[in-house]
Amino acid sequence: MRLHGSDPKTVAVLHGGPGAAGEVQPLAEALAVLGFGVLEPFQTRDTLAGQVAELRDKLKPYAPVHLIGWSWGAWLALLFAAENARAVRQVILVGSGPFRADDADRTRETRRSRLSAAEQQELDQLKKQWDRPPAFARSLALYQKMDAHTPDRPPYLDVQYDAHIHRSVWAEVAALRTSGALLERAARVACPVLALHGDYDPHPADGVFEPLAARLGQFNGVLFAKCGHKPWEERYARASFLDALTTALTTSDAVPPGQN
Repeated sequence: MRLHGSDPKTVAVLHGGPGAAGEVQPLAEALAVLGFGVLEPFQTRDTLAGQVAELRDKLKPYAPVHLIGWSWGAWLALLFAAENARAVRQVILVGSGPFRADDADRTRETRRSRLSAAEQQELDQLKKQWDRPPAFARSLALYQKMDAHTPDRPPYLDVQYDAHIHRSVWAEVAALRTSGALLERAARVACPVLALHGDYDPHPADGVFEPLAARLGQFNGVLFAKCGHKPWEERYARASFLDALTTALTTSDAVPPGQN
């Protein structure tokens, strides 16, 4: 677990993947610059239950925390909060994956449409070689092309990708989404939940906002214009995203107004 900023550590940021440890370091560093004490726990277990238990152990000395989950980490944040209410002040979802199986097809279609046919074939081959740093770096460049609106920096490469963790955990959680159990578990979260999402993110915002708004008593969503999957890397949305995040982290038990 990386530690950022001053004490006390009141914020925890969860990476995507699953199995892509360290990918949210730039977000953690940005929050530290803004004055927050931030935890960046790595998830190393190869089951969903194992990752929830591992996160419980890592956060216990700092609880309760504001729990920020990006991409896959958004789901993990909700699943953790559903089982560990006293450990979490609020959950903030950034670039969450959609909660309905039908919306996952829209994500894949949108991503592929942003690559040429040659790039699609290249990415399919690169995915088989992600244990090789050059192949993984090139893949991140292609993902940035699919996911970002106007990135203000090159892809962040200091990511510890574990293919076994990804395959194992993703198969488990994808089955939960297909069966509806993912939403059922998410509906148990009692603390405030805020979703921050880019309008250019290939993960459809309505696939996040609508199902959660229908099930959670304290939910709000904020949609950012000209913003992709990583708002902290977007030229036009970074400032407004960090402003919204700062507001949420400094307003006790509340989330800022947003739009669906």
